[in-house]
Amino acid sequence: MTDDDFDVGGRLRALRAQAGLSQRGLAEKAGVPHAQISVIEQNKSSPSVSTLRKILGGLSVSMSDFFDNDRLECQAGPFFEANGLIDLTSRIRSPGYLSLRQVGDAKAHNLQILHEVYGPGADTGEVLLQHASSEGGIVIEGEIEVTVGHLVRILRAGESYLFDSRTPHRFRNVSSATAVVISACTPPYL
Repeated sequence: MTDDDFDVGGRLRALRAQAGLSQRGLAEKAGVPHAQISVIEQNKSSPSVSTLRKILGGLSVSMSDFFDNDRLECQAGPFFEANGLIDLTSRIRSPGYLSLRQVGDAKAHNLQILHEVYGPGADTGEVLLQHASSEGGIVIEGEIEVTVGHLVRILRAGESYLFDSRTPHRFRNVSSATAVVISACTPPYL
């Protein structure tokens, strides 16, 4: 099975069954509508990053573990080649191109470092992200709209952010050019 053939719905259904949860039970734990679990499991809808993260939170499964259950051990480091980053999003179909690639084993270091690429129109999702972490990042290229609570700002190359991730937040590329961000989060949440 190639990366393009990854069965998001089947993987979610298997993890839900392994946890002994009904669709309704998972929906309640994750705080999402029951129908949303159903359409994702049937591969009738591809979830946004924020929605999938919320659902996986109900299973206590990280996105890294969701997509790379059978992967070999993470490269130990301390140095990593460009093609050695762990791709967390290539199997999610989302509006615009979105790539989140992680440096090494975030759990082992209690620090998640991401290389993020947002194509025009890319968005982490209408459901705001929220998790018990702190995160920060620097825009390397282009510009990205960052929402943190009720604050919204477009950050350009060289500008940065740092906030308590328990505050609902979202990242969107509202421009016609690609945006690149280097971010860090502790403890890891994807």
